[in-house]
Amino acid sequence: MRLFRATRLRQGVSALAILALVGGCVTTQEQRIGAADPSDQCRPYVVALDSTGNFFAEDIIKGAVIGAVGGALLGGLIGGSARGAAIGAATGAIAGAATGYWYALSQQSRDQAVLASRVQTDLARENAEIDKSQQAFNALMDCRFAQAKAVRQDVAEGRLTLDQGRARMAQIRSWAERDIALAKQINSRLETRGAEFEVAAENLQPGTKSQIAAQKAAAPAPRQAVATRAAPVRLRPDPAAPEIAQLSPRETVTVTGGQDGFALVETPSGMRGYAPADTLRIGGGRIVTASQAVGSGNDVQSLAATNVAKRDNFSQSVQVAERAAAGGFELTS
Repeated sequence: MRLFRATRLRQGVSALAILALVGGCVTTQEQRIGAADPSDQCRPYVVALDSTGNFFAEDIIKGAVIGAVGGALLGGLIGGSARGAAIGAATGAIAGAATGYWYALSQQSRDQAVLASRVQTDLARENAEIDKSQQAFNALMDCRFAQAKAVRQDVAEGRLTLDQGRARMAQIRSWAERDIALAKQINSRLETRGAEFEVAAENLQPGTKSQIAAQKAAAPAPRQAVATRAAPVRLRPDPAAPEIAQLSPRETVTVTGGQDGFALVETPSGMRGYAPADTLRIGGGRIVTASQAVGSGNDVQSLAATNVAKRDNFSQSVQVAERAAAGGFELTS
């Protein structure tokens, strides 16, 4: 019986080792973003975005492995089988993704002041790195849409034939799709790490999760608005951002948010982007948008709320870019 249990335990540990190896596999930069292409003027921005993603990949696996270890042991003990260990490992990995960070910190110190200081430092650094990712993604998308605009101009002015222009646009579209896939991977890592920080913040300052939930619930519900005049729809809430669509006078759109004088709109065709809020009316009234600025406090709860806001902004920018890219790299004439 002992031999049977020992064999099962070794099988469970082997399954766990495989899971850890799979979870911990790494990729090269070329595998993530492809080989350098001399014809791609946006390559430096791709590398910059990929580099910011390296930061967010560092600690995610640690939490999953901690959870997997606990889950494997629990599953193996309860189920008495390698299958139980494997199931427990998978379940534990999910839980560990949210609790691994706090578990690791609490093993280093039991002093609440020390723990709070560490979480504050980590959150502040995390928020600064999200800013870098946001800036890198913005610059990359600006470059891609500028490439597409240049192709249209070259075709219009005869420097490229229509077929040459379409081939070039197809290449730019392919690059943009890869760029957005990279940004979505970073966004996924942000969400995983954000869950870890929320657990830590709640343990240090109970009520943090309730505040975050209230913060998300405060977002305005989608509303119908009408354009009072022709207006550009831009990739982000910035008058210098690429124009991705145009609203016609009296066109009806759905407003799903906004900031800094721009409303996040969705057209009937499904295009999303930012239109000047003063060009839209809802029931005869003007649209008031919030400031882009997010919390300024340095305590754990404020930093955690700021982290949520920055993650939401990044996620939203990726979603808008993905919609825009779906139809923004076409050459029809």
